[in-house]
Amino acid sequence: MNKKPIAFFDSGIGGLTVFKKLKKLLPHENYIYFGDLKNIPYGEKSKEELIKIADRIFKFFEEKDVKAVVMACNTTSANTYDILKDKYKFKIYPIIQSCAKIITNKPLKKVGVFATEATIKSGVYSRELKKYNPALEVFEMSCPPWVGIVEGNTQNSPASVACVSSSLCKMLENSPEKIILGCTHYPYLLDILGKFLPKDKFIDPADYFAEFIKTDLAKQGMLNKGESGSEKFFVSANPEKFKQAASMFYPISELPQLVD
Repeated sequence: MNKKPIAFFDSGIGGLTVFKKLKKLLPHENYIYFGDLKNIPYGEKSKEELIKIADRIFKFFEEKDVKAVVMACNTTSANTYDILKDKYKFKIYPIIQSCAKIITNKPLKKVGVFATEATIKSGVYSRELKKYNPALEVFEMSCPPWVGIVEGNTQNSPASVACVSSSLCKMLENSPEKIILGCTHYPYLLDILGKFLPKDKFIDPADYFAEFIKTDLAKQGMLNKGESGSEKFFVSANPEKFKQAASMFYPISELPQLVD
C-alpha cells in the first residue's frame, strides 16, 4: 500500500507548484502527474462539466492503483470534491478545504482571493474561510486571462503585466491584509505581482498544502519507506507544450505520455 503512487492533476502546469513542494518534502514517494491540456482552462467550465472531467481523471488514477490523489487545482476542489469524495477508495486531498483552517490561523480581518471564474462562482473560499473565522471579510475576484498567460509563458509581455496590474489595483481598493492566490497557476505570476506589492502580502496555498499532506500521510501510516521515488507525467493533449511550459518551474526530462 505505502509504495503505491501519489497522484496529482490540474488543467495544465499549475499543479506543479504543489507537486514540486511535496516532492521536496517526500522525495521517496512515487508520483503520477496528469495535466489535462485537452480541457484547459477549467475556470470557464460549468460545475457539471468539471464533475465529469474530474470523475474521468479519478477513474484513470484508480486504474493506476494510487494511494492518494492531490487535487492540485482550486477550481476542481471548489466544484467537484464534495460530489466525488466518497466515490473512490483512495485518499483525496482538496487544496481549498485542506488549507482554509491553516490560513485562518493567521490574525487577519480582511483577505482577498484571486481565483478562476468557476472557483469564485462556487463561493467555496468565503464559505471555507468563514467556517473557521466568521468575522473575516473575504473579497473574491476572478482573473480569467491569468491561466492563459502562464500556460503561454507570456507573463513578461507588456500586455500581461498590464493585465495583472489592473486586477491587483481593483483588489487593493478593498484594502486586504493578505491576498490568496487561489489558483495553482497564479504563483507563477509572483514576480510581476511583486513589482506592485511586497511578495509577503500574497498567500500561496501550496506552501501549506504540501505540509498538510505530508503530516496527514504520516498520521495515516501511508508514507513510503523506500530508498528512492519515481515520477511519471501524463497529459490528455499537447505533450510538447506541457514539457515546454513546465520547464520554467519544474523541468521534465521526457515527454509526458499521452492518454485519452
